[in-house]
Amino acid sequence: MFVDFRKSRLARTLALPNKVMSIRVRLGFVRGSHEVMKRRTVLSVRNPPRRLVFSPGVSILLPLGLLLVGAVAGAAQTNTMNDSDNQLEVATLGGGCFWCTEAVFQMLPGVKSVTSGYAGGMKENPTYKEVCAGNTGHAEVIQIQYDPKVVSYEKLLETFWEAHDPTTLNRQGADTGTQYRSIILYSSEAQRVAAEKSKTEEQKHLGKPVVSEIVPLQKFYPAEGYHQDYYRDNPNQPYCRVVIRPKVEKFEKKLKAAKE
Repeated sequence: MFVDFRKSRLARTLALPNKVMSIRVRLGFVRGSHEVMKRRTVLSVRNPPRRLVFSPGVSILLPLGLLLVGAVAGAAQTNTMNDSDNQLEVATLGGGCFWCTEAVFQMLPGVKSVTSGYAGGMKENPTYKEVCAGNTGHAEVIQIQYDPKVVSYEKLLETFWEAHDPTTLNRQGADTGTQYRSIILYSSEAQRVAAEKSKTEEQKHLGKPVVSEIVPLQKFYPAEGYHQDYYRDNPNQPYCRVVIRPKVEKFEKKLKAAKE
């Protein structure tokens, strides 16, 4: 936004010859774990009038630029505070291949981001090759950032049960190994209690034992870049077409039915 006072009524009234005042407001965007808009205000004043004389012997100091900048900065601060009120929470879940679970949870309203990675093991900074070898103790998991005002942790758990088979030990379909185990990694006591309750209810619903682990999250290691948004970037890859797409289409139908 650019405000030029050369043609304004204020400039004509105060008769400010050869004086130019301008105020520029620039909007900048800063990316973090989620997008946050921050506003930076830049004041540019070229040859500003220091003193305005309205009549002989009467002088009034008018720091107009500072007043306007203060108003704009105050509005920006208010908007930033409003953004900070929208606190996101984190859930970490493992239900087999993270390409599959990532694709499903990315569709859930209230989910802001899904990151594929590794957790539950002992080795620091594991690689995909090391995790697949089954010697790190880590499982393939996803870490979900979500808005609790839109979707609850309990709803995430409900989707988690639907997105995989929690009754098969260290296996999901053709994917076998401890890295494909069903696991919930909680980061608070409230999450632990919710997970235990949800597991019990799911076990009653299925009528057979649920083997999902419920353990505290020690550390989450993001997977290599090519694993992120895998289904979105590779929808025609054979594994995506045969394994992931049916799950995605099934969940799409459920979301559509819920809106009707």
